[in-house]
Amino acid sequence: LSALEYAVAQLMIFALIPNRYKLEHMKLIHILHCTGFISIDCGLRNSSSYNDSTTGLRFDPDSGFVEGGVRRRMSQEFMADATNEQQKSLRSFPRGSRNCYTLPSTIGKKYLLRAMFTYGNYDGLNKTGDGSLFLFGLHIGVNFWDTVNLTNWNPSVTKWKEVLTIAPSNSISICLINFGSGIPFISSLELRPLQDTMYPFVNTSVSINLYGRNRFGNVPNVLTRYPTDKYDRFWVTRILPYPWIMLNTTNIVESLPGNDFFNVPSAIMQTAWSKESNYSGFSISESRRNEDLTNQQLLPVFHFAEINGSNPDRRFNIYSAGELLFSDFSPSRFQVDSVHQNGRFLHNPNASFSLNKTHNSTLPPLINAQEVYILVRMDNLTTDSEDVNYMKEIKKHYNLTRKNWNGDPCSPREYSWEGLTCDYSKSNQNPRIVSVNLSTSGLEGGVAVSFMNMVSLENLDLSHNNLTGAIPDYQLKSLKILNLSNNQLVGPIPYSILQRFQAGLLDLRLEGNPVCSEVRDTYCSNKKNSIHIMLIAVTVPVALVSLLALMCIIRKLCWKGKSDHEDYAMYEEETSLHVDIRRFMYAELKLITNDFQSIIGKGGFGIVYHGMLENGDEVAVKVLMETSITESTDFLPEVQTLSKVHHKNLVNLKGYCQNKKCLALIYDFMQRGNLQQLIRGGDDYSLNWEQRLHIALDAAQGLEYLHESCTPSIVHRDVKTPNILLDKNLVGIISDFGLSRAFNDAHTHISTVAAGTLGYLDPEYHATFQLTVKTDVYSFGIVLLEIITGQPPVLMEPQTFHLPNWVRHKIAMGNIHDIVDKRLLDQYNASSLQSVVDLAMSCVENAAIDRPTMTEVVSRLKEWLPAVSSEKQPDSSSTRRTNSTDAEIRRQFQLAIFGVSNEENSFQSGYTDGMSELIPLSGR
Repeated sequence: LSALEYAVAQLMIFALIPNRYKLEHMKLIHILHCTGFISIDCGLRNSSSYNDSTTGLRFDPDSGFVEGGVRRRMSQEFMADATNEQQKSLRSFPRGSRNCYTLPSTIGKKYLLRAMFTYGNYDGLNKTGDGSLFLFGLHIGVNFWDTVNLTNWNPSVTKWKEVLTIAPSNSISICLINFGSGIPFISSLELRPLQDTMYPFVNTSVSINLYGRNRFGNVPNVLTRYPTDKYDRFWVTRILPYPWIMLNTTNIVESLPGNDFFNVPSAIMQTAWSKESNYSGFSISESRRNEDLTNQQLLPVFHFAEINGSNPDRRFNIYSAGELLFSDFSPSRFQVDSVHQNGRFLHNPNASFSLNKTHNSTLPPLINAQEVYILVRMDNLTTDSEDVNYMKEIKKHYNLTRKNWNGDPCSPREYSWEGLTCDYSKSNQNPRIVSVNLSTSGLEGGVAVSFMNMVSLENLDLSHNNLTGAIPDYQLKSLKILNLSNNQLVGPIPYSILQRFQAGLLDLRLEGNPVCSEVRDTYCSNKKNSIHIMLIAVTVPVALVSLLALMCIIRKLCWKGKSDHEDYAMYEEETSLHVDIRRFMYAELKLITNDFQSIIGKGGFGIVYHGMLENGDEVAVKVLMETSITESTDFLPEVQTLSKVHHKNLVNLKGYCQNKKCLALIYDFMQRGNLQQLIRGGDDYSLNWEQRLHIALDAAQGLEYLHESCTPSIVHRDVKTPNILLDKNLVGIISDFGLSRAFNDAHTHISTVAAGTLGYLDPEYHATFQLTVKTDVYSFGIVLLEIITGQPPVLMEPQTFHLPNWVRHKIAMGNIHDIVDKRLLDQYNASSLQSVVDLAMSCVENAAIDRPTMTEVVSRLKEWLPAVSSEKQPDSSSTRRTNSTDAEIRRQFQLAIFGVSNEENSFQSGYTDGMSELIPLSGR
C-alpha cells in the first residue's frame, strides 16, 4: 500500500475497534508512519523518539515492546567511539532464561529483522575481554535463530544479526536466551518489510540468517544502507589492492525483466571486482569471527553486471568448495544478473567460492555483490493463536509480570510458561493449552472471563488467591477440573457448572469461599484435603524409613561366592521399596546364581553374576560391593526408575534384593555384552555398517522414550557405549540408570553436581551445572561418533584429542572417509556416511539449544534405515542377522557386561584432575 492508502485503511480499522485497544493502535500507526519501518533503541531512557543522524530514520524507545530487563549505558570511556546513538544505550536481562521483544507485523508478510549488540563494558566487568565464554542465544518466534558470541570481542565494536523471515501472525517475537555464559543484552532492533516476491526461497518453514552481504569495488563508505537501499540492507564494502582491478560506471544498472527477486540498488552494482587479464580467476570467501560453519547449510547469491565500457567476452564458471554451481556464465551489460541455485542450501564450511574463466573467455571473471545466508528451520509450531491471545489478556488482567511469561506460551517446550500444560500430541498442529495453574499467585479481582473462551482447557486451578465477585458461567465442555478453593467468591453457582458436577463430568472445588457458607455439598467440603493429608502422613514416614534403612546398611559384605560365610538371610529389610517388581530374598539370590559362582563383570559399584531363574530365564545379578553399600546413591533411583519405564530398548529390571548386608539388582541377561566391547574389543569380530546403525537407532529410541513418553521426563545422565547392552540378536538396550533423574514440565533443567563419564559430558554443563534432556543428546552424539570411527571418546596418542575435535581435524586434513573405522574395510554405505556424521556433529554442538531432540535423531536415523520398523521386536530371531558362532557368544559371555569397564568409571561428585584439562577439548 502507498502511505496514503495505508493511513486510510488504518482510520477505517480505528473506527471499528474497541476503545480499550485504540491507544495501542494509534501508537502502532505512529510507529509505522510512512516507511513501514520499525526502529527501536533498546534501553533508551528518554521516552521520546529521535531521528538517526546518518539515515534520518526515526528510532523509538523500547519500553512498549518488552517486559523486564534493565536499562543500561555503555561505559563513558567508549562513548566517543560510538558512531550512532543506538550504541550508547542497551537493555540487559539478568533474570529469566528467555526474554522477548514483540514487534507488530502483518501475518504472512516477509521481513528483514536486525538485532545489534554493543557491549561497551556497560557493567564494568570487561566480560568480552577477560577470556571467559560470553555468549547467548536468539530465537525468532519459537525457533532458534543464532548464537551471539562476544568472547574476546572488542567492547566498542558492534555485532549484528540479521534474519529474513515471514511473520507467523500479527506480531513477531525476538527472544534472548540465557545459556549461562554471560548476561544477554541488546542495543537496537530493526524491522524492515520486504516485497513478497523477494528472496523466494524464504517461506513459512524456512528463514535465512545473514552470514555476509558484500559489495565489491572502490567505495568510500564501509557500509551502504538506507536510503541507498530502500530496504535498509547492510552492504559491506570490500576493497583489495593490485592485482585486483576496481571497475566502476556511472551508467544506471537495471534489473533484468522478471528478475525482481533481490532488487539490488543500482549504486551497489555500479562497482565491481576483477583481475588483470592474465589471471584466470579468483576465489572469494566470507568469514566472521566467533562463527563456525561446520554444521551449517549455506545459500550463496551472486549479483553480476558487466560494467566494462567496452564490449568484452567474459565467461566463467562458479564453484562452491569444488562443486560446479554455474557453468559458462556471462554477465549482462548494465543489467543485474542475480544467480542462486533455486534456494538449494550447500555444505561449505569455509564459505569459499571460486570464479574461473572458461577456455574461450578473453577476460577473467568479475563480481559486483554477493550475499551468503545460513538456513534457519522454522520447525516449531506456535501455540494456537486464540490461546495465545486469551493468555495475554489474562496476563494483563492480573498484571502477572513476575511470571516467566515471555514469548510463546507453549513453544519451544523447554521455555513454556510456568503453570501451563500444553498438548503437543498432534505433531502437525499448533499446541493447545490444556491446563492453567495459577494457585497461590496473588491474584486479585474477578475471575477473568478469558478462561471460558479457551476451548481446549481441561484443568483450571485458581485456588489460594484473593479472587472476589461471582463465579462466571463456564460452559466449556472440555473443562474437567475447576479449583476455585480458598478465595473470596460469592454465589450463586452457575447452573451449567452444577449440571456438569452432578453428572460427574467436572471436579469442582469451592471450599474456603463465602459461597460455601450457605452450601454444604461435597464441592464445599474439606474431605479431599483430609484424604490428602492422611496419605501424606502415611506415605512420608514409610518413605523416610526406607531411605534411612538404606543409609544405615552396614559396610561389610564379605562373601566371595561361597556358602561357608555368614548367612545374610537374617538381615532382610522388613519394609519393601513399594515398587511393582519382584523382591528377591538373599536366599533366592544364592540359589539363582549357584551360590555366586559365575562372575561376568566387575566395576566400582560391585560384581555382576550370571544367574538362572526357576523358569529358565537367564539373568544378570548386580551386587553392591562392601565399600559401596553405605554410600550408594544409585540403588534407589535405579529401582524407582526401571520399575516405571518399559520399552524394548531399555533394560528390563526383573527385581531387586534389599538386605541390610546385600543390595542387588536383577536384570535380563544380555548375551552379546556391551557396545564398547564390540566396537573396540579386538579384530576377531566387528559390527558391520548396517548393524551399527541399527544399534544407534535402538539406543536413540530408548532415549526418546525417556525424554518424550515418560511423565515426568527422565534424563539418563550417563549415556555411553558401555551402557548400551546387546542381546543375542544385537538389539541395543540402554542400561545403568543409577544416575538418572526426572523433571517435570515446570522445570527446564536439573541443577546438580557433576555426573557422567569423562569424554561424554555436555560442555554447557561446565558453565551452568544444569542437566537437561539435551545433555543425553550430547552424550549420544559421542556414542554415534564412536560407532562411526571405532575410537574412544578421548584419544591420548599422539596427543590428547576429544573425539569431536579429532573428527573435525581429520575431515579438515583429508576427506570424511578417513574417520571411518578401519575394521569396516570400506564396506559401508557411502551415501549415508555424510548424513550420519552430520547428525553426530549436530548432537555435540556446544550450546544445547543447537542440538536436535532425540525425536529428531530417531526420525533421521530411520530415514537411513528404511527397512527398520518401529514395531521391531527385540526377541525376534529374524530381527538381526549375525555371523557369530556359539564360541563367539561364549567369549562375549565371559566379558564384563552391564556398563562395567576397566577403562572408564563414572564420577558422581566433584571433578577429576583430568576433567579440567579436557574442558577446552569439548569446544569447537
